[in-house]
Amino acid sequence: MREETARGLELARRRTLALTDFDDAELSRQHSPLMSPLVWDLAHVGQQEDLWLLRGGDARRDGVLPAEVDRLYDAFQFARPERVSLPLLSPAQAREFILGVRGRAFDLLEKADELFPFAMVEQHEQQHVETMFATHQLRDGTPLLGGGAPLPAGRAVPHDSVLVPAGPFVLGVDAGHEPSSLDNERPAHVVDLPAFRIGRVPVTNAEWQAFVDDDGYAESRWWSARGWRHRIEAELERPLFWSEDGSRRRFGIVEDIPPHEPVQHVCFFEAEAYAAWAGARLPTEQEWEKACAWDPDAGRRRRWPWGRSEVTPAVANLGGAALRPAPVGAYPAGASAYGVEHMIGDVWEWTSSDFQPWPGFSPMLYDTYSAPFFGGDFRVLRGGSWAVAPSAVRPSFRNWDLPIRRQIFTGARLAWDA
Repeated sequence: MREETARGLELARRRTLALTDFDDAELSRQHSPLMSPLVWDLAHVGQQEDLWLLRGGDARRDGVLPAEVDRLYDAFQFARPERVSLPLLSPAQAREFILGVRGRAFDLLEKADELFPFAMVEQHEQQHVETMFATHQLRDGTPLLGGGAPLPAGRAVPHDSVLVPAGPFVLGVDAGHEPSSLDNERPAHVVDLPAFRIGRVPVTNAEWQAFVDDDGYAESRWWSARGWRHRIEAELERPLFWSEDGSRRRFGIVEDIPPHEPVQHVCFFEAEAYAAWAGARLPTEQEWEKACAWDPDAGRRRRWPWGRSEVTPAVANLGGAALRPAPVGAYPAGASAYGVEHMIGDVWEWTSSDFQPWPGFSPMLYDTYSAPFFGGDFRVLRGGSWAVAPSAVRPSFRNWDLPIRRQIFTGARLAWDA
């Protein structure tokens, strides 16, 4: 386990360095007020590693950085639009800092009895890798990341729904079954759901284009009152990065919108309106997790939708190499016990659920990871995107964001009452 933990930390670091291997001006510029300069993320992952591993989570202890510099990387002290004006470490200083912290962390790993804090730090860095992908997508200028690695071809797959019969299932996980799970995924508990139907595959670009063509963005009847106000204020007319001429911009490359890819860069309000237009709704996160992880024949959870075998390119699009979602039907071997496909990877899927703790919630070492966000205006997203590392997503993993956010790699899947 110790070697596996070290490999996970190294993989996260390689991804971080690959997305920040550019000149100082590129890393120090703020490409959007929605995101930090890349140099902030670069040092922040080291600052958090220092805090949770070298200082044992005690912010009162001296860190590697002087206190007045360390505080610049506290996400709760400075909002993203402010960070570009802070006296941040230069890219060279940030790289030197995170290298030194990593060396000390590996020294601790050799004698550590408890590995969860290291897994937590790895997942935190992997989450910032996805954040940095979103920053790259928002930047203007010459493409830096290329077109992405090839993906499997899609196949003709019904764009229908599958029935998930009524009955109890185990929602969430415990540390014994998922040692790397985070506090908001725990504890495992039984939930009894009525029958429902859920989309076999996520909503595609072609399906979303039909909504656009049918004036779905101009018809208030499909939108909630809040959603319609936001649509007017933000002047939403189509998914972010789409153009009226049928093209999209992806990491600086302008290309035709692929009809069979899952739609991405839509906010919760857009997903909610699309679902209403389609005569459907968004699934709750409980419904989503049951359709993803429950095996009704065995009467138990699966570790992944397809079973216990680890993630491979044959079952899911994860890891970021592709730089885009895979066409629907690309992963028949990745289907859940109910026959639902693309539930892990490709796009985060909005659910209708507010972000709340599971009964019996107990905060982990990083006690401000989840708790400050419970009960706010956050909606839960499930499943991960193409940019997520396999170590940073699970059927039980709960992401959350504000309902107006769409710079992240978000899409939608439909559900219906049965």
